[in-house]
Amino acid sequence: MIRRARGAYRRLRLGTRLALGLGALSLVVFAVVGTALTAYMRDYLEHQLGYQMKVVQTVQSKDAAAHGTVTQKPYWGWFSAVYDVSGGSAVLRQPADIPHDVRPLNRFAEAMARSDTELLRTVRLDGEGVYRLRACEVRPGVVLVSAAPMKGVDDTIGRLVTVQVVAFGLALLGLVVAGRALLRRGLKPLSDMAHTAHGIASHDLTESASRLHVRADAPGGGPEVEELRTAFNTMLEHIDDSLAVRAEAEQRLRRFVADASHELRTPLMSVRGYADLFQYAAANEPGERDRHLARLRAEAARMGVLLDDLLLLARLDAAEVETPLRPEDADLVELVEQAADAFRASHPGRPLTVAPGPAPVRLRLDPQRVRQVLDNLLTNAAVHTPPGTPVSVEVSPAPRTVRVRVVDEGPGIPPGDRDRVFDRFYRVDKARSRDRGGSGLGLAVARSLVEAHGGTLGLDDDPARTVFTLTLPLRPVR
Repeated sequence: MIRRARGAYRRLRLGTRLALGLGALSLVVFAVVGTALTAYMRDYLEHQLGYQMKVVQTVQSKDAAAHGTVTQKPYWGWFSAVYDVSGGSAVLRQPADIPHDVRPLNRFAEAMARSDTELLRTVRLDGEGVYRLRACEVRPGVVLVSAAPMKGVDDTIGRLVTVQVVAFGLALLGLVVAGRALLRRGLKPLSDMAHTAHGIASHDLTESASRLHVRADAPGGGPEVEELRTAFNTMLEHIDDSLAVRAEAEQRLRRFVADASHELRTPLMSVRGYADLFQYAAANEPGERDRHLARLRAEAARMGVLLDDLLLLARLDAAEVETPLRPEDADLVELVEQAADAFRASHPGRPLTVAPGPAPVRLRLDPQRVRQVLDNLLTNAAVHTPPGTPVSVEVSPAPRTVRVRVVDEGPGIPPGDRDRVFDRFYRVDKARSRDRGGSGLGLAVARSLVEAHGGTLGLDDDPARTVFTLTLPLRPVR
């Protein structure tokens, strides 16, 4: 039974449980207050009755001294008796106004004979009820015992208890009802957050474009609820951001797989075509066979470069423990000059100027990877500009970084393509042939390599020309 009641209590809503707890606490408080008030009132009434009996006995003592017994009865229902006491015993004088059961009065008179002070005692008289006894000495050897009924006191205390029960019961009911309403209003923000959580639970988070548009925005509830609401909404914002990042990553993955498949399809088809030629008579002559073999090697080399770039990007994205970088102390200015010499040798018709700076710039980096970044940027300038377009490279050290700017005076990059030039397989000129334009991975690989060094690679906002800025930190690469 207790276990079922406890289980039922635990299934109640928080507001109901708080209201019941408040009611139980109020009931305890009311019980303590009522008990204290009743005890105080009873003590007060008994004290008043005792004082009244003292006043009455003052008059009765004079009556008993004059006539030997009490001849006048002060109140209806009261009893008075005079006893002769000696040697610890008491003898009732007659006539006396006494109840049918005189044993309590006799014992009380005997107790008074052995006492030096006035006595008060509450006893029950058979057939009469509860009485308050008071004894006093009329003169030596003579004791007056008075008995006053407690019915008036008990009736008053009973009415007081009844009033308290009714008043406290109504107050308790009003407190529970009003408290439940106030708690429901105060806990409404929590209910709204629970409703929001249920909405999130029913939301399909497997969709690539999932967004949580619900928020707990209802005001009120106090500082604690406000803190909880703020934390709840912050969590939702974090979930939204995570879903957006996941959706973007999935889109990039799909686009990456599609572009990689498309890029690999062309050389594979070429290899397959030339392989088919060897199956037939088209490659019987030695000259024709050598030409086809050269094309096969070229397509295989192209696929190898593409696969190497894809593998490098995958390793950089995965942040492998065995990083693809092999850092060592190197001079960045010397690497720039080497890249410039290689560019002049491979593109003799394109003017290139180098402003490396006044002194060598020693850094800890991977020389081959940084050289690969510089070659990609210079090759990009050669591929996307008309013949004879000037190209310049400038090295400028700063207090904590060093910058390398690769500038070409070509037509520049259209504003609609500037934000996507570092995307993988993205080409500004969609109609450009792959033999001339490459696979679209050069800038993506360059940015990933620079970020692996702890630097940045960006495109300056200059519509009249193309300016790539490579920034590397002067701190050692870890």
